[in-house]
Amino acid sequence: MATVATERGALTHPDVHQFDEVNKDIVKILSRPGKGWWALFFLLGAGVLLFFGSWAIQLWKGLGVAGLNDPVGWGVYITCFVFWVGIAHSGTLISAILFLFRAPWRQAVYRAAEAMTVFAVMTAGLFPLIHLGRAWHAYWLFPYPNSRFIWPNFKSPLIWDVFAVTTYFTVSATFFFLGSIPDIAAARDGSTGLRKRFYQVISLGWRGTDRQWHHFGKAYLFLAALATPLVLSVHSVVSWDFAMAIVPGWHSTIFAPYFVAGAIYSGVAMVITLVVPMRKVWHLEKYLTIKHFDALAKLCLVTALIVSYSYLEEFFLTWYGASVVERASLWNRMFGPYWWASWTMLTCNMFVPMLLWFKRIRHSIPALWIISIFVNIGMWLERFVIIVTSLSHEYEPFMWRLYRPSHVEAGILIGSFCWFGFWFLLFTRVLPPVAISELKEVLPPPMRKMRKAEEAHP
Repeated sequence: MATVATERGALTHPDVHQFDEVNKDIVKILSRPGKGWWALFFLLGAGVLLFFGSWAIQLWKGLGVAGLNDPVGWGVYITCFVFWVGIAHSGTLISAILFLFRAPWRQAVYRAAEAMTVFAVMTAGLFPLIHLGRAWHAYWLFPYPNSRFIWPNFKSPLIWDVFAVTTYFTVSATFFFLGSIPDIAAARDGSTGLRKRFYQVISLGWRGTDRQWHHFGKAYLFLAALATPLVLSVHSVVSWDFAMAIVPGWHSTIFAPYFVAGAIYSGVAMVITLVVPMRKVWHLEKYLTIKHFDALAKLCLVTALIVSYSYLEEFFLTWYGASVVERASLWNRMFGPYWWASWTMLTCNMFVPMLLWFKRIRHSIPALWIISIFVNIGMWLERFVIIVTSLSHEYEPFMWRLYRPSHVEAGILIGSFCWFGFWFLLFTRVLPPVAISELKEVLPPPMRKMRKAEEAHP
C-alpha cells in the first residue's frame, strides 16, 4: 500500500488504527472466553489444587516431608521465593523507571508487566509461610503491639523479607490499580449488565475530565518516583539474606547489584514469555509490534551481560582470593554433584542470550520466545545453585550433605507456576491487558484530511 501525507508532513500508513479502534480491539479481549481459554483455566486450576494439596500434606505431616536437612535448611522454597521476587522487578522497571525516562515503547507492554509484578509478589509471599512449617504462627513475624512483649528478631533475614514483600506488594498493587483506572472506564463504557456495574465501582467515577487527568498525572508520577527505589532496595534486601552470612559462595559485596540485575533479567524474560502468546491469541500485532520486542530483547541482552560479568567476577575473585574454602566451594559447584545445574545455568544465562546480538533473532518472535524460556529456566537454577551448593559444602567435611527435593516440594514448585499463571489468566479477562489510554498517546492523531486521503488512496 502507498503511504499518505498528513498535515504535519509525516508519512502515515493508510490503514493506521484510529482511537476508537483501540478501545474496540482491547475491550474485545474481555469478551466471553473461548474453549482454549477454559481448557487452560482448568489446567492451571488443577495445578493450583496440586499446590495447596502438597502444602496441606506438609502442614499435616510436618516439614519432614520436605527434602531439607542439616545443613541444607534452604532448598526449593527459598529458591522459589527469590525467583518470584526477581520476576516482579521488571514490572516496576518497565512501568515506573521507563515512564520517568519517557521511553515510548513501554506503553504497549507495561500493563501486562505491572500485572505480572503483583501476581509474582503474591506468589513469592507464600513461600516464607510454606518454609515456616507451622504457618499458623506466621503472625509472630509482624511487629504488632501485644501484651506479651514478644517482638520479632530484626536481625533475622526472614523479618527483612516480610518487610520487603509487604512494602513492594502495597506499592506495586496501588501503582497497578491507579494506572488502570482510565482503561477500566473504557471497559465500563463498552460493557453491559453485571460486568458494567463492576467496572463502574472500580473505575471510581472516572469521566476523563481535565481536572481528573491533571490529578491522575500527578499521582502517577509520584508513585512512579516512589516505586523506582524499590527496584534497587527490595531485591538488595533479599540478597543480604545471603551476603550477611559467612557461608562460602555467599559472603560477597557484589550480591546486591548482582541480584538486582538478575531480577530485571529474569523479569524481562518473563514479560516476553507472557506477552508473545497474548499477542498471537488476541491478534494484537498492530499494537505489540516488532519494535516493542526489539526493545525488550535489547534490555534482556544488557542485563544478560551484567549477569555474565558477575559470574566471571565471582570466578576471578575466588581464584585471586586464594581462599581454600571458597575454591573448594566453587569447584564443588562446577564439578560436584550439582554440576548439571551449574552448567545448565551458565548455558541458559550466558551463552543462549548472546544470540540477541543478531537483529534477525531479535526480530523473530518465536526465537525470542524460546530464548526467554531458557532464561527463565536458567535464572531459577541460578538461585538453586547459589543456595543448595553453598549450604551443602561448607567448612566442615563431616557436615557435607546432598539435598534432593521431595515430591511435596516438586508439587509446590509446579503449583506455584500454575498459581501465578492462574491469576494472570484471570487478569486478561477482567482488566484490559494493554494500556488503552497511554497507547493512544503514541498513535498519530485522527485528522479529517488524512481520512479523505485514505479514501483517495485505498
